Amino acid sequence: MERYYWAAFRLIPGFGNSRIKSLVSFFGSAQTAWKAARRDLFLCGCLDVADCNNLLAEREKIDVHKIAQEWEQKGIRLCRPPDGEYPALLKTIFDPPQVLFYRGQLPGDQPLIAIVGARRASAYGKNAASFLASQLVSAGFAVVSGAARGIDTAAHNGALEGGRTFAVLGCGVDVSYPAENKRLLEKIAEQGAVISEHPPGTPPLPGFFPARNRIISGLSQGVVVVEAAEKSGALITADFALEEGRDVFAVPGSIFSETSRGTHRLIKQGAKLVERAADILEEYGLDGDAEPKIPAAPLTADESAVYKALNCENPLTVDEIVLKTNMTPQVAAYILLQLELRDLVAQSGGQRYIRLPGREIG
Repeated sequence: MERYYWAAFRLIPGFGNSRIKSLVSFFGSAQTAWKAARRDLFLCGCLDVADCNNLLAEREKIDVHKIAQEWEQKGIRLCRPPDGEYPALLKTIFDPPQVLFYRGQLPGDQPLIAIVGARRASAYGKNAASFLASQLVSAGFAVVSGAARGIDTAAHNGALEGGRTFAVLGCGVDVSYPAENKRLLEKIAEQGAVISEHPPGTPPLPGFFPARNRIISGLSQGVVVVEAAEKSGALITADFALEEGRDVFAVPGSIFSETSRGTHRLIKQGAKLVERAADILEEYGLDGDAEPKIPAAPLTADESAVYKALNCENPLTVDEIVLKTNMTPQVAAYILLQLELRDLVAQSGGQRYIRLPGREIG
């Protein structure tokens, strides 16, 4: 139960890692600190009067055994740095989470690469993130990201095509944020894990996300940034990675795009430019020359014409495809549906279509 007493302290507003560590150090265990008498808490020197009164008031509302049972029923687990399941790399960062909450299965010894980037991502950026993630998991890595809109979501989806992925949240692991990623988070928990340092039920407050980024980089051997403005959470993650001696990679973009400025600055500062997963794999002594491709059945002549009209960067409308192929709108729309069902193309921003990379067409 010791880890649950650590977690109970995290339920009290204003009690972060350093304050809890001071209390536990003084009293010898989290359980003893939690059950300490009023007089002992006032005299321990770890808390001022207001914090002490706050602790005394809040702990009366918390039944540690009851919350432990509730979390277990929801499939929520927790671990601490001394525990064997706690990720080894995460232990080495400055201020590692003293309690890690998760749904699913932690990575163990599997190597991890983080892929992060802009929420307002372009079709090109999302395609690049998904493509790199699918190649990395085929090479034996798992992918870490933050489950945000845009690049994060694309990276998770790409990894789920053939491997494991881990989402680090700035809220409780039982909170779906953003709301539209509820199903995605369930799939991640099934094939990897949803992770947070915040107790279940914690809402996604803005101040939690910068600190969340240190966990993303802390879990990973390297961080790949795909599209980032000059001031962004993705660059904060890259900064954490540099501080902890992790590798930083960046995907180049258009010189006219605002979300390329952050990645291009990283490249100028020495981050490795990434065009394909092989650029990442070679840093770890792995052969990325034979990059895996997702096989697809041969295309008909009309399907091939529509497929060739598309590219991996700029989505096209049905009308634009009609102009390129001389087909009727009805025929083009039907073929696009068939290609979409075979995961060869995807809709991007309504009735616009883009080719998905990494597919081997017969």
